[in-house]
Amino acid sequence: MDEGPPHKCPPPGAPAWVMTFADLMSLLMCFFVLLLAFSEMDVLKFKQLAGSMKEAFGVQREVNVKEIPKGTSIIAREFSPGRPEPTLVKTVQQRTIEQMQQNLQLMETTTEDSSPLAQETTSGELDDLAEGEADARAEEIDDSDIRTALSEDIDAGLLEVDTEGQRIIIRIRERGSFPSGAADLMRDFEPVLARIGAVLEQTAGRIIIAGHSDDIPIRTARFRSNWELSASRAVSVVQHLGRITDIPMSRFLIEGHAETQPLVPNEDAESRARNRRVEIVVVRGSVDEVAAELNAGDEPAENGGPAD
Repeated sequence: MDEGPPHKCPPPGAPAWVMTFADLMSLLMCFFVLLLAFSEMDVLKFKQLAGSMKEAFGVQREVNVKEIPKGTSIIAREFSPGRPEPTLVKTVQQRTIEQMQQNLQLMETTTEDSSPLAQETTSGELDDLAEGEADARAEEIDDSDIRTALSEDIDAGLLEVDTEGQRIIIRIRERGSFPSGAADLMRDFEPVLARIGAVLEQTAGRIIIAGHSDDIPIRTARFRSNWELSASRAVSVVQHLGRITDIPMSRFLIEGHAETQPLVPNEDAESRARNRRVEIVVVRGSVDEVAAELNAGDEPAENGGPAD
């Protein structure tokens, strides 16, 4: 019996092409994972597809009705019935059926209690308030008194005092008050600000603290622009006055104008130094006069800034 050629057995281990095939499958998997990661879903098409499937499979859907559902309305939940009466909480409640009433009656005794004694008491209180306001305005100091109290600082070139209508303006120059490009008050200027605070305590009305800068842009780690620098300097003045005086914080109003309201055109270093300032504006007069002055101050001037 003839024996055939000997049978060749495969070499031990995996064939060589398996590694190449495994690398190719890994690359394909990474490719499809990246495609999935970069893909974006069209929300509108997805909602249309979901709506079509919902209607096709008979999912329950909402049906719009023409009539308003019966139940408790928003007005009934927010307003309680009954005549309004004063309570410990400062709230006013009104009947929803009285829509045509122009004036809301807060107290019934207002119209009934019209005796001569009540009228006399009310008129007497009003007279006392008027006399008190007149005395306060009579004791209020004027611009000449402020110039006299701050004459030393004015002569030193640290301050300027000006008057515009019902406004008394105390201008604080940058020289000696703030370091260049900073909003921290210098130690040597604190006595000057203390004298200004003593003068402001004798005044009445609103006190506006407004910061101004020149036209050179600034961008530091603390201030991104002249707007932040001018406003921060005004805040520093208010905070210091709040610590050393008894002036209520409700009287102060902070403004930051950057380079938008120069005193003089920014032509050279001297003019720019004059425009870098903090103004303390005392608005005198009654409540209506103060409001008018504040509104007038918000309107832009024809010459691009306040008068010297």
